[in-house]
Amino acid sequence: MVDGGNERKLFHPRMPPMSAEDMRRHAMFEIAHTAADFTAALSFVIGSVMFFFSAWIVPGTWFFLVGSVLFALKPTSKLWREVDYVRRGRVAVVAEKDGAL
Repeated sequence: MVDGGNERKLFHPRMPPMSAEDMRRHAMFEIAHTAADFTAALSFVIGSVMFFFSAWIVPGTWFFLVGSVLFALKPTSKLWREVDYVRRGRVAVVAEKDGAL
């Protein structure tokens, strides 16, 4: 995994082993993050094309708004995943992300 240009060591030796449930949850959050990225980009492209036609400016503006909301979901999904880890006692997973371990 790459995070901010640095390889994220999800399976670092100092980290407690991840259970099958941890891996499943992590994968689901990653899929949600990627889906938000893709859908937001698609919304911006569609909105951009709509701006070429005066009759489509208002719908194009709505596509831009939807894209912006989807981009806001990205950090929200990461925060949700980290809170989920902490709630389940997996503090080391969150601490390792910031290099604290």
